[in-house]
Amino acid sequence: MITVLTIGLVFVSVFLAAFHTPQAHRLPVAVAASDKTAALFDVRLQRVAPDGFQVDRYPDNASARSAVEHRQAYAALLADGGDPKIVYAGANGPAVSALVAPLASLCAPGCRPAEKWPVTDILPLSSGDSRGLSVFYASFGLVLAGFLFGQMTYQVAPRLSFGQRVSSLVLFAVVGGLATALIASTAFGAIPGPFLGIAGIVALMAGAIAAATVLLIRIFGAVGVLLASIFMIVMGNASSGGVLPPEFLPGWLKPLTSVMPPGVGVRALGGIAYFHHDGLVSGVVVLSVWIALCIAALFVLDRIAASSAAILHAARS
Repeated sequence: MITVLTIGLVFVSVFLAAFHTPQAHRLPVAVAASDKTAALFDVRLQRVAPDGFQVDRYPDNASARSAVEHRQAYAALLADGGDPKIVYAGANGPAVSALVAPLASLCAPGCRPAEKWPVTDILPLSSGDSRGLSVFYASFGLVLAGFLFGQMTYQVAPRLSFGQRVSSLVLFAVVGGLATALIASTAFGAIPGPFLGIAGIVALMAGAIAAATVLLIRIFGAVGVLLASIFMIVMGNASSGGVLPPEFLPGWLKPLTSVMPPGVGVRALGGIAYFHHDGLVSGVVVLSVWIALCIAALFVLDRIAASSAAILHAARS
């Protein structure tokens, strides 16, 4: 009862603290314009949402647009020659789209409605993902499965050897990754991108969560289930950026986005699907490190346990 209530109350507390009144914090906006136009745009942004935006200058329209396409900025003012306009990536989700849409009203003082800057979505969500939540749902499903695998592997088969345990973990991650990609990408068309790329990222994410859960249970026993659920499920998913981009998260939660498996996995999946592989390399590296370190720790613990058992048996003999 205490374990279950603790998990539930931590979940409620963390998610409400993070998402009950989400606000953008220094959301990067690219600007390719003259000094005067950029300065005026910055001032008006701060009036619309104090501390909500961060203006980054770019030398021309092409580089500012590229920043949006590679998720270095969430919107861009293109005013380096020609008629000014604002572009953004709808693939960042409805929260960003809702925040960016009113920027058209920040045109020159006294401008008429027909003169307002046009706002264009240059990276819209796929037709199978109208709310921008498919990456999060697909990730959360395998994160939860990874936790359950780590928990059940000791409950159902506590005497597996190290090799058997690692083999089952690899099999689970590979099958889970392929099945998720088949459902999310092929069946529903919710996550665009290469099938094997999506399957690989999901497999690494599931493997990292499963390996971490197995290690925590191996070290702490029943308490490891509580720790794994809090850190891997609750904290990991709350900081993943799947519900809202990291710039909407509170300061105490945002740093976890770049180190926890759900955060780096969600960013890598979004990069494969929409943003020219943004976050893919770092995601693969971080997830692989999680898996390698957890498996190495399990190996060392099993060796220590085996050595201790051998010494004890020899002493009794």
